[in-house]
Amino acid sequence: MSNLNVSIKNKSLPSIDVSSESLVPKSLLLSFILVTCCFALWGFANDITNPMVAAFQKIFLTSATEATWVQVAFYGGYGLMAFPAAFFIRKYSYKAGLLMGLGLYAAGGLLFVPASYIGDFYPFLIAYFILTSGLSFLETSANPYILSMGPAATATRRLNLAQAFNPIGSLLGMYTASQFILAKMDVRDRATRETLSATEFEAVKSADLAVLSYPYVVIGVVIVLMFILIALVKMPSGKDESKNDSSLKEIFGRLWQTPRYVEGVVAQVFYVGAQIMCWTYIIHYGTEVFMAQGMGEADAQIESQNYNIVAMIIFCVSRFICTFLLKYIAPGTLLMCLAAGGILLSLGTITLGGIYGMYCLVGISACMSLMFPTIYGIALTGIKGDDAKFAAAGLIAAIVGGTFLPMLQASVIDSWSFQMLSATQASFALPLLCFVIIAAYGYRVVNVHRNEFD
Repeated sequence: MSNLNVSIKNKSLPSIDVSSESLVPKSLLLSFILVTCCFALWGFANDITNPMVAAFQKIFLTSATEATWVQVAFYGGYGLMAFPAAFFIRKYSYKAGLLMGLGLYAAGGLLFVPASYIGDFYPFLIAYFILTSGLSFLETSANPYILSMGPAATATRRLNLAQAFNPIGSLLGMYTASQFILAKMDVRDRATRETLSATEFEAVKSADLAVLSYPYVVIGVVIVLMFILIALVKMPSGKDESKNDSSLKEIFGRLWQTPRYVEGVVAQVFYVGAQIMCWTYIIHYGTEVFMAQGMGEADAQIESQNYNIVAMIIFCVSRFICTFLLKYIAPGTLLMCLAAGGILLSLGTITLGGIYGMYCLVGISACMSLMFPTIYGIALTGIKGDDAKFAAAGLIAAIVGGTFLPMLQASVIDSWSFQMLSATQASFALPLLCFVIIAAYGYRVVNVHRNEFD
């Protein structure tokens, strides 16, 4: 998942002069560059996939709920594989974890070839699950691996630099979805497709699946090349040689008794759910808005994805602004303010509708920009050693919020029958609820957990 950042303002930490410390030693520069590339690679996978819910819904003529199984398979891989990844890294090394992640990522992408040939929905779900299992290994490995590549004094700066490449991959993924998938699919809308003969429908479906699959196969080949390169280049193993005297029961027991961490995992579940809902169903929302203005369904979907790209650009810019604000505002306070903004813009998305509701939906990305890393950093503050490894895995596993919450939103879209609001507008009550929970966590960090930072 995108944009981990552990640089949390903490008054108990002494200031450190890093001016004399190198960011990355020359001997590790190539290793650093290769691992940093992985940040962009998983950003690409995350953000090419969100628009695919609408694409599969159109191709297979499914309901929104059925099409959302794409997100269940995709983010379910994160939730199920984070802890196995932590165990794997603990036993072997960070580099081994990277190679395992790249291998699974490549396998998932290349599986789009047989899935497209079979022409059924469920093989694609298997491919997505395998692909995102690789992403879970990558994220669990790459962040601490980058931290280990140089002096401890510059570790956070090193990680921030690597993270800067994640949005580049995200924007490339969004652009690919817009220009090389949605724009190249058959322009016939759902209603027209339903009137086609079985032979005509199969021909259209096969052509669209080939269009959809091609970028995934290409990225699969790129990942194979990256796997070979990392395997052949001499890199530090990143293996943690420190002794561990605690059993897993003791580790999880200590984590369970840390309310700030437990509540952080819960907040992270709802943040990821909100992010995926806003970036997935912006396609549905925008299609509804632009078709009401007279656009055809295909053009409306492309225009909606263009707004999604704008939302990602706003997300990236806001991330830098919020990172700057952390110098002056405590993280819990900033989190609370960002969540309040998310609440207000979600209300605008629900009640305004039309193009102004679309503007509010795009604006939510500004509020989400630093939520994940802020929650991540607050929750991990003061947790060290093996406790930190499994605590971090728990926060990666929280990405499972991207499975059941979008599915709930799809259920609202499919079942809503009140005329005062459209089904799509009403469904954004779920992201609103998520931001309320995140705001509550920020409040508790400021007013209840404050002494834990002293």
